Amino acid sequence: MSKDRKNQHVVQREDGWAVRGEENSQDTSRHKTQSDAIDEARSIAQNQESEMIIHSREGEIRERSSYGDDPHPPDG
Repeated sequence: MSKDRKNQHVVQREDGWAVRGEENSQDTSRHKTQSDAIDEARSIAQNQESEMIIHSREGEIRERSSYGDDPHPPDG
């Protein structure tokens, strides 16, 4: 994966939800709802052909969506 293609994480914050590029030290954007954060993360991931990773309120990975060359595509 090139330096410009970072996986986008949707994570909870005290005041809502955020999108953060993998290994970034700051959030890319902040949102009042998880849905809004997911929409933004999806847009970025599609543009960068990377993955969007949605975390639950507890921080566990809830869902992943790949928008580029998936190194581990599902069987079938």
